[in-house]
Amino acid sequence: MAKIKITLVKSVIGYSEQQRRTVRSLGLNKTGRSVIQNDTPDILGKVKSVAHLLKVEEVES
Repeated sequence: MAKIKITLVKSVIGYSEQQRRTVRSLGLNKTGRSVIQNDTPDILGKVKSVAHLLKVEEVES
């Protein structure tokens, strides 16, 4: 299964509570932090909904 590295590059201040919860559900809580997640439809849907706050890179496993 492919993996992606997700980095929070913009603060969630000023965005809706739903977007804040989506970012938190991805495992991110502070600007500049990164997590590695599996490339599943669930994760990709969350990433797409808050793409303006994130940087996404493909990771070799």
